[in-house]
Order: sequence, then structure tokens, then C-alpha cells
Amino acid sequence: MNQPAAHAPEVSLAQSSPTVGTFRERGGALEWSGRQETVRVEPWGPDAVRVRARLGGPVLEDLPGALLDGAPPAPATVKVEDGRGRVTVGALTVEVDAEGLVRFLRTEDGSELLAEERAHFWWPGPRLYTAVGGGHHRLEQRFAAYDGERLYGLGQHQHGRFDQKGLVLDLVQRNAEVSVPVLTSSRGYTLLWNNPAIGRVELAHNGTRWVADSARQIDYWIAAGTPADGQRRYSAVTGRTPMLPEWAAGFWQCKLRYRTQDELLSVAREYKRRGLPLSAIVCDFFHWTHLGEWRFDPAEWPDPAAMVRELDELGVKLVVSVWPSVSPLSENHPVMEQRGYLIGTQYGPMAHADWPDKQVASTVQVAFYDATNPEARDFVWSRIRENYLEPYGITAFWLDACEPELKPGFPENLRYWAGPGLEVGNLYPAENSRTFHEGLRASGAGDDEVITLNRSAWAGSQRYGAALWSGDIGTDFATLRRQVAAGLNTALSGIPWWNTDIGGFHGGDPDDPAYREVMVRWFQFGALSPLMRLHGFRDPAMPLGPDMTGGPNEVWSYGEEAGAVMERYLRLRERLRPYVLQVMREAHEEGLPVMRPLFLEFPDDPAAWDVADAYLLGRDLLVAPVLEAGATTRTVHLPAGAGWTDAWTGAAYAGGGPVTVDAPLERIPLFLRDGARLPVAE
Repeated sequence: MNQPAAHAPEVSLAQSSPTVGTFRERGGALEWSGRQETVRVEPWGPDAVRVRARLGGPVLEDLPGALLDGAPPAPATVKVEDGRGRVTVGALTVEVDAEGLVRFLRTEDGSELLAEERAHFWWPGPRLYTAVGGGHHRLEQRFAAYDGERLYGLGQHQHGRFDQKGLVLDLVQRNAEVSVPVLTSSRGYTLLWNNPAIGRVELAHNGTRWVADSARQIDYWIAAGTPADGQRRYSAVTGRTPMLPEWAAGFWQCKLRYRTQDELLSVAREYKRRGLPLSAIVCDFFHWTHLGEWRFDPAEWPDPAAMVRELDELGVKLVVSVWPSVSPLSENHPVMEQRGYLIGTQYGPMAHADWPDKQVASTVQVAFYDATNPEARDFVWSRIRENYLEPYGITAFWLDACEPELKPGFPENLRYWAGPGLEVGNLYPAENSRTFHEGLRASGAGDDEVITLNRSAWAGSQRYGAALWSGDIGTDFATLRRQVAAGLNTALSGIPWWNTDIGGFHGGDPDDPAYREVMVRWFQFGALSPLMRLHGFRDPAMPLGPDMTGGPNEVWSYGEEAGAVMERYLRLRERLRPYVLQVMREAHEEGLPVMRPLFLEFPDDPAAWDVADAYLLGRDLLVAPVLEAGATTRTVHLPAGAGWTDAWTGAAYAGGGPVTVDAPLERIPLFLRDGARLPVAE
């Protein structure tokens, strides 16, 4: 339950005209009531407030959301005078007029950061409630648009745009499209739409509109300050990521898929025989007996204990794929259905997707466990604990298809323990990662080893040790370019642990010279990403099913020339691991992202706000991936306010403009900030 934070504000009370609305101070918050609506503005951490609005009664305290229970204390004042209410929390002042319109101001000079805006002078106003039955409404919250404003964040999307201004985005979870409804504005604020409802956000040039298709109240949080301040404030109220386990900062190997214990071990042995760094290897899907039994199939994995022991001796962590799907053939399906542990439906059976399973010639109709139900989370974790953790010591899990992957995708037909699908549907991936975080912590095995690899996420997922990857994407340069913007917006959405399938997912021929170039350039980008993981469904592919596998996808699979370059970047990643872990600690302790847009460190450089194809890895290393076929040079903007050194050649550059450097196939341009010393060059 999200509870108000404790505050000790100075309060001056007055009432506005009773013909419009009334103000009151309640529990350190300002409340306006009028026309059967209540608006509550509440200090919620330094320089930040939470705003809730509801039609038909006082605001509700126990609805699902991303905010932690309570907020860091912050000095605040609440005043009502001259027919207006004001709440001041550090750098942010909120003004509510007699008709209930809300404006957010910079405290230092009273200038406007953001303001609600009416759709029309008569009706509707900035907040619209359209009844959909059962006490739920289709909610709309409107804000003004501003010339020149840039907007970033909103999770991970494949449209390739860094600045989100001018876009309309669905607030819904899909493979490779991850909804995290938090925005960073160039005007100096960060805003969280604290509502897991299915909906959309419209970032138009004539206004911004947030829409929830069915919910019970408007709820959002806003903080004033620089983008870096916004990340600190946001992570403080939604939860900071744990410290990344040391092993996870190294290289992860996987493909779709290693079919047997012998096949997986042979790959790990070959990495070690070649003297190549390897930190983790993944046992992917269909390793199970049936979908939803969450245990190894002994026909293909006859001795997992011996496998884990050998991997431990090699210094390699085993990561196991866990899906939220439950086949009707699973031994767990009957008891989960009887106990109400599966996602229900408003109409029809509890089957939500068709999927192949073992011992059956065709697909079966599978259900999904209800991760919003604490008893269902406990049940699933009990199976994970008994089948992976206790017998084999496995503590790292790949949480695939955790949107969840519905076929067809009709969230309005779903019924969760936490509420109707339209009201709470975006919450699922965060609650799914919570299953594993709480389970590992309770078992005593997860104090320093909490990480899951997730295909989807929501606001607050980071506090459960959730790493995000960019889903099942293409395998060309255009897709690679889109991943840079996707990663930067993910970073500004509070999720510091992020990566892509190096080389993309759908296809790619290891014998094709054109694809080898894509792979090399992607591998360089991956080595300089928060997490480094090689994955993909390489050609020749096989039909979806328990017997499937893809083509080879190891470093040596791409020929001598490409393989040599990839080996070079494996070793670079290994040299940089201490620095990566240092930056991970900043994410853990301060909430700053690992992959940083240039403007996060250099907000006073106007050109930095437009750079969508380069980034800082931590504070000191500027990364400029090569994103075009055949390119042998790269032009990159070096931010003003620092001096820069080419990490390969030692050439020095002043910040504040573009430079063009050589970028042959074996080189990704890297620049060190203000004389930083990092072991880039061999």
C-alpha cells in the first residue's frame, strides 16, 4: 500500500469561494474539492510531489502502483491564500487555483515547468472521467505543450526515436515494446504516470495527454531538477537496483537453443580451451518436462548437479530460462487452477496462448500464473526452489515472455488478483520479477546474487534486480541503430541493467560476410553496454517446437577475421569489468543509469540533447558505435564542458563540437573524459 510520507509543513489555511471549490490541509497535503472531484497534492520526496485526483470521493490509498510505501522526508510548506493553494517542496512549487487547475513552478523564480491545460474553455477540463462501469473510468489527464521541449524515457521501444516529442505510444506490454511510463523533460522535470492501466500517452505539439482505458483515479508523481537529479529522485521513490553480482558484469553466452546438457557443456569447455572470458551460459526454453513444471527434462539434462559443478569449476554461471506459462499437461496446472493461481478471464476459459509442448503433436492452450497474487508467487517460487535452487544451487534466471505474451493480446479480457486487466495489466512483468527477488532473498541465497533477465518491465522493476533486454528484434544495421535510442530511453526510465541480443534475434547467417559485419559492430556495442550477452536464432532455423535449435552462435562461428575482432572485445570487456562494477555501484547507491545520454552529464550543452547514436558508459567513457555498413570513419559530438582523449590513439580534443575519427572494422570509437585512465588500449 502506498502511504503518505511524514512531513511537518507550515500551514496557512483559507477557503476559496464555495461556488467553485474548497481547499484544506490534510496530513501535510493540500486537497482541493469541487464538482464531486478531489485533488490531492502531497510532498513525495525532495523537490517532488504526488498528485492524485478522483471523482466521487476521497483519493484511494491502496491501489497498485510503482511508488514505494512512503517517501523520503523533505521540508514542505502548504498555504492557501487569495483563492489559491500552494505546496512548496524544495525546487518545486505547485499551485492549484480555485477551479482546481494545477501548475508546477520553479520555486526559485516562479517560472512554469508544466501546467494542466483544458481541452476546451467549457468542457472537458484538464482531467476527464468517463464512466465504464463498476466504479472505473476512462481517465484523461491533459498538460500543456511547449515549443522546443524534448521528452525522453517511456521505457523501451523500437521506433528508433530518442526524443519522444510528437509521438503517440501505447501503454501496454509487448515483445520488444516495454512500457515504463516515466518522462524526462528538457524543461527540468521528471514525471511518472503512477498507473499500471492499459492506455496511451500522446506527446503532441498541441498538448500532452495521458490516458488510462479503465482505472479508479489519476495518480502521478513529478520532480523538479536536472535529468540527473530526476533519476536520483525517481529511483528513491520507486526503488533502486541492487548491486550487480560481479559475475554478471562479464560475458554471457547463449543461443536459441542448446538442446542437451552435453551440447551446453561442450560450448563452455571450448571457450575455456580457447582462453576466452566467459561468465555465464544460458539454458534456454524447452529444457523442461512440460511448460509450467519448471524442472529439467532428464532425457536431455540427465545430471544437472554434475553440469553445475563443472561450470563452477570453469568459473561459469548457469542461467536457466523460466516462463510464466502453464501447459494443461503440466502437473501444476490442476492445483494452480483450483487455487486461483492462474490469470482469469472475464469471458471464456483461462487459456491465453497456443504453444508447443512435449509429448504432443500440436500446440496446446496454455495459461499464465498470476504474478500479482502473492500466494501464486509463493507457489511458483516453491517449484523454482525445489527444482533449481535447492538441488543444484541455481540462482540466476531468464524470465522470458513475461509481458505476458498473450495470443491474442486482449488485456480487457483478463482478470488478475490485483484487479481487472485494463486497470493493472502493465504491472505483470514487475510482479513476475518480484517472485524471484523475494524468493531468493527469503532463501538466503540472494543477498548478493539477485538478478533476473527480463523481456519486459514496468516502473519499479529495477528494485527487484530486473535486467531488461530489447526482445526479439531484427539482425540488420537499421535495427542496431534503433537499439541505441532504445537503451538510452530505458536508462532514463530507471532501469540501469539493460542489453540486447548481440547480433539481433531473428535470423542472421554466420557464413554471410554482410551479416558478419553486422555481428562485429553489434559485438562492439554489446561489449560497451551495461550487460554483454550474445544471443540469437541464427540460420538455418527450425520450426518452433521442442526439438528446435538455431545455427551456431559462438564467437568462433563467424570466421577467422570477425572472430579475432570479437575476441578482442571480449578481452576489452574483461579489462573494463572493475569500471563497469564501479558504475553499477553508482546505479545502486545513487540511482544514476549505467548507459547515460550525453545530456545527463552535460545538460548545459544544447547539442547534447540531440545525440541519439552515442552515449557515456558511466561518467568517463564516451562510446560511439558504428551503425552503418561499410563505414570506416565515425563523426561524433564531444560535449562542451570537458576535454576528451581518443582512447585508442591518445589524440586530444576540446569538447563542444563534432569530430571525425577513423573507425576500421576492428575499432569502435571511444573517448576518455578529462584525462580519465581506463584500460581500453591493449
